[in-house]
Amino acid sequence: MKPTILTISGSLRANSSNNAVIKAAVDFIKDRANIIAYEGLGSLPHFDDNPMPQKEVMAFRDLIGNVDAVLICSPEYAFGVPGSLKNALDWTVSSGEFMNKPVALITAATGGDKAHASLLLTLRVISSVLPDDCGLLLPYIRSKMNDKGEVTDPVTLAQIKQIAENLLQSVITTQAELEVEGDD
Repeated sequence: MKPTILTISGSLRANSSNNAVIKAAVDFIKDRANIIAYEGLGSLPHFDDNPMPQKEVMAFRDLIGNVDAVLICSPEYAFGVPGSLKNALDWTVSSGEFMNKPVALITAATGGDKAHASLLLTLRVISSVLPDDCGLLLPYIRSKMNDKGEVTDPVTLAQIKQIAENLLQSVITTQAELEVEGDD
């Protein structure tokens, strides 16, 4: 059975470099995984600790709960995490959808180190699993793209492929281990 991977872009712009990075990653694994692109980041309400969250939040949580892994690609805005992405992750802090969920994090920006570090901390707080070699910082991403908005730098493409492969392999290994445990 093919694993299902949810992709989340931390940018709301349709032609963002983060969407291009996600597309490149997906292209490497799309024949071996079911891919779902989350496109509701901008429609989530502002986080609050209301015990009865709105339907958009419930749908987001359900989506995360029903996939095998998550691939996040985020820019860095003003040396931090984009508000819409942080808001989405905040909605999962107490509900547990990311608990033990394999996550790959790519930060593609001009710099990106501060957002990347902050996102890694948030992902640890929500108890996601960050498999080995499933984090990637891509500074100066625009210089690695062509005028059509596609990632073309061979080194960058190889790094993106490796992250996608590592995430997919992590899910496949976990599924195999669960099957063996179920046979006992």
